[in-house]
Order: sequence, then C-alpha cells, then structure tokens
Amino acid sequence: MKRSGHADLPLHGGKVPYWLAERMSKLGGAITEAIVIEYGKSAFLARLSDPMWFQSFGCVLGMDWHSSGITTSVMGALKKSLNPIASDLGIYICGGRGKHSRKTPDELMQLAEKVGFKGDEMVKNSKLSAKIDNTAIQDGYQLYLHSFIVTNEGEWAVVQQGMNGANGMARRYHWHSSKISSFSEEPHTGVCGINKGSILNLTAKEAFQTKQGILAISKEPSSLMMREVRKIILPKHHDVRAEDVNLKRLGSVLALANSGEITSFDDLLMIKGLGPRTLQSLTLVSEVIHGTPSRFTDPARYSFAHGGKDGHPFPVPTKVYDQTIQVLKNSVEKAKIGHSDRQKAIKSLHELSMRLEKGFKPSPERFDKIIQKEQNESYKFGGRTVLGKSKPPGGQLNLF
Repeated sequence: MKRSGHADLPLHGGKVPYWLAERMSKLGGAITEAIVIEYGKSAFLARLSDPMWFQSFGCVLGMDWHSSGITTSVMGALKKSLNPIASDLGIYICGGRGKHSRKTPDELMQLAEKVGFKGDEMVKNSKLSAKIDNTAIQDGYQLYLHSFIVTNEGEWAVVQQGMNGANGMARRYHWHSSKISSFSEEPHTGVCGINKGSILNLTAKEAFQTKQGILAISKEPSSLMMREVRKIILPKHHDVRAEDVNLKRLGSVLALANSGEITSFDDLLMIKGLGPRTLQSLTLVSEVIHGTPSRFTDPARYSFAHGGKDGHPFPVPTKVYDQTIQVLKNSVEKAKIGHSDRQKAIKSLHELSMRLEKGFKPSPERFDKIIQKEQNESYKFGGRTVLGKSKPPGGQLNLF
C-alpha cells in the first residue's frame, strides 16, 4: 500500500459561506469530469493522493490558501457534486467529517451491492488506513475526518485529516491503492512534519521486532524516527507573500491573460464577456487539470485564480468564478458528445503559459502591486469575503 504523502496546515475555524460552497461544488465537479474525460478515473485518484495537487486544487476553488478547512470543504464539495453522477462517472465518495466518517462502512457495503466490488475488503481498507494514521503512527494528531474515494473498478484513495490542539495544526494524510503490498509493513513512503523529536512508527521495517514484542507482550515498543517524504508544511501567516509563490510561473499566467497569444481560440474568445481576468482564472484551472506533479510545488499561486474567502490574496471574484464554471462545464458537456474543441482550447492555455514561462523574467517588486490591483478592482468582479461584498477603494464594506 502506498501512502502518498501528507500536509501540515494551520487550524482554522468557521464555515464556508453558502455562496462559495455552491460554487466550489460546481467548479470542483467540472474539473473532476474534465480530468476523467481526458486522463481517466485512476489519474483523478492519483491527483487526489498528491498533497501538493490537492492543496492547489483547493486554492483554485477559492478556499483560504493554507488552512485546514481546505480538506473538509473540498471533499464536501466533491461528494455533493460527484455522488449524484457517480453511476455515470464511476467515482464514489464515502465518509466525511465527524459522524459522517463513521458512516463509511455502511456506505461502502451499500455501494458493494450496487457496483459489485468486495464490500468487506473495502471496509477493511478504510478502517486500516484510519487505524494506521491514528494509532500505529503516534505523531500527536487525532483523526476527525476520513474520506474514502472508490471507483466502480475497485481502485480507491483515502484523504483523511487529524488535529493537534497543542500546536494549533492539522495534518492531512493521503493514500492510494495503486501499489498494494502490506498495511503492517511500510504501507506508506513515510510520515514527516515539523520535527518534534521521536515518534512511534509501528509500520517501519525496523519495527518488526517491536511488533513481535507487542504481540507476545514481552517487551516495550521502541520509538523510531520517520523518514522524510514529499510533503507540504504551510505557514501560519494568512496573507500570500512573494516567498510563497513561484513568481516566474505566476508572471507567465498574468502575462498570457493580457497578451495576444490567445487570438486563435475563436470558440473560447467569442464567449460573451470573456476578458483577461477570466482567462487568468481559466489558465490556472487548466494547469490543475493538465499539469504534471512538478507544477504544484507552490500551491499559493493557485489562489490567484479565485482569491480566498478570507480576502487573501484578494476577495473571491464571484463574477469571474461563475464564468469559469460556465466555460468549463460547457467544454465538458461538449466533450461528452464528441466535440472537444473547447476542451482543447482550455488545455492550450496551460501549454501556452508554460511556453511563455521559459523566457519570462519575474519582477519580485511588482508582486505587492499585483495584489493591490486585484484588491482595488475586486468590486468590479463581484468580490466577496466572509465579511461581505467588496466596495470601491475608500468605500464602506457591505455586510449584507
């Protein structure tokens, strides 16, 4: 079993407002369908099990770029959008936060009768992945969210999250069933985070004698340091800073949105009202759909698609968000009936951005000016945060 990585995130309270939750569900579903149409169900599960991609995905959907809430809100949005079309898409999402996580076994058994995979085996996979991250890996994080994603062919992934009240952090764990070996011996590539000293890892090969001792009740378990793996440990500061972003990649996206490179995309450009700001969002969405793993080393960059509900790096531009949803949903629907021109055009945005990036020279001193410009113009694009709607610079915030 390959445990594909983890992410450490600052704990954030509060709820996702309805106006954002609905949009997250629509855009998240459209992105998922676009990935499945182009690359297949297995590729989507592989992306979910990549902590860097998952964080970037959450940022594109408008969540706070580094908070623990990304996990709950993204999985909730996907469950809402994908389960109603699961019989056609072939992807089912079970579990969730708190009491919903405890319903996972029942949901899996019901699915087994409907779809045909081995329900008992899936329930065991679900319970063992949770037990390992909650008990066998004693790192101070107690699970409170468990989402089990399974295809109609029996491939599965797990996204689950634990909380550490002492350090104010949450830790997200990612699993993927693509490489099955053993749950009890190195089921994952490792667990890492901020070094707090020795932790207990009963899944390491070096812990074989320890496990035997526990079973025989003949010796005390030893503490072993975990090997470091691909990870994402996000800072506690709320604002997006230049050091959080690959400025060359971000700059190429912004330059593309305001260049003449996209004049050949007639079908895309003829959409009423589609301007540079929406192209900026679509380019980042295109990368989430078509980008390779190396493109997701700076998840904060994807918050420049639709901002964040806390106002960082800028308020969520709801008008742009809605247009992004409409363009992507239309491209997916057309692709389903064999007309993939618009989907190819969206993919080309990602390809053009990468091409432009090769010769692009970033200007770090312009980073704060770009954010300020987005904040000043937020009211033009229907900007909203949890506090209310954006107003022109100098205006009062509308809380209604």
